[in-house]
Amino acid sequence: MQEVSANQQADVIVIGAGAAGLFCAIEAGKRGRKVVVIDHAKRLGGKILMSGGGRCNFTNMYASHENFICENPHFCKSALSQYTQWDFIALVNEHGIAYHEKTLGQLFCDHSAKDIVDMLLAECKKANVVIKNRTEVSTVAEVTDTEGFRYAVETSQGTMLCESLVIATGGLSMPKLGATPYGYKVAEQFGLPIIPTKAALVPFTLHEQDKAVIGELSGISVDANAQCNKVNFNENILFTHRGLSGPAVLQISSYWEPGQAVEFNLFPNGDLLNDLQQQQQDSPDTQLSTALSKHYPKRFVTAALPYFDVANKPLKQYTPKELASAAEAFTQWQLKPNGTEGYRTAEVTLGGVNTDYISSKTMEVKQQKGLFFIGEVLDVTGWLGGYNFQWAWSSGYVAGQVV
Repeated sequence: MQEVSANQQADVIVIGAGAAGLFCAIEAGKRGRKVVVIDHAKRLGGKILMSGGGRCNFTNMYASHENFICENPHFCKSALSQYTQWDFIALVNEHGIAYHEKTLGQLFCDHSAKDIVDMLLAECKKANVVIKNRTEVSTVAEVTDTEGFRYAVETSQGTMLCESLVIATGGLSMPKLGATPYGYKVAEQFGLPIIPTKAALVPFTLHEQDKAVIGELSGISVDANAQCNKVNFNENILFTHRGLSGPAVLQISSYWEPGQAVEFNLFPNGDLLNDLQQQQQDSPDTQLSTALSKHYPKRFVTAALPYFDVANKPLKQYTPKELASAAEAFTQWQLKPNGTEGYRTAEVTLGGVNTDYISSKTMEVKQQKGLFFIGEVLDVTGWLGGYNFQWAWSSGYVAGQVV
């Protein structure tokens, strides 16, 4: 190995300057550790900047381990309790960042996601963290012949040595922002298994016969309860020219497997049959389409009735069984997606480094001293709504206390 200059030596090297990586670096730097963060991207915090429509849904007031998907459902508990959403909110308040609750405990910046990136970079500066962006990492190796150092990281700026190495490279979602499988390769190099990955929090694509109708409804949003594999989410769905999106669809996509149907209740907060029966009694001459248009956009009703094979006639002409069948079409809509839009538009990656090999208290690899995995690279996937950022802060924090 070539000789390494002192300025290429660090106590801690963090590979990945995303939410988890920067937060870990800050915490380690606060402890007086010499920290270097390496990232191949030109722009820091790209995924943070575009998240939440540019406002960054930075945490959720109701975050708990129950909002995460992991082969080990207990793995998240320790980190989330060591650094809670309230701890991060306190930091945001300390920096004077204005924010608001949008819905269901989701907290967004009032102004811009840039406020969160600026906060992280200011904290890095305060903790004397060195950030090297536009720097490629080619190899990582364990070293035993160099006093005090455990790992050598070969980069486009030369070889760097460190005592603790943190992998915070994220998942495969949004490759345009620089996502790569590098973190999984490092894990496999050190003998850690990978739980198979797939795109999550992602829109559905549709079979042609469904797309022909639904594509015409592009831009329409309706409230719905989406259910699959005994899990359900009650939010809205959005019809797009490519398929189905919106919060309820993104949420259920994490639980859906190819070939399965998703059931949608398009009247999730009431009893549609009871409503139609009441309208039948009060206004028997009203067309079914008119009765439904009290609850849905007219364009949606016009397309939905023939799509669901429901006749449109005056309410008085429906038998009790026919009316029940019409209500059922809207409340038990079974749809088999063709697939998802994949990593290109997925917000997160499901699967990742198997957490059985990682300490839940510190994020250190159990059988590999000084090696840590944090954030999305692990087999931990949050729901939509700020949970994945909270996992970044919490996992980064606990690793930062010990690296």
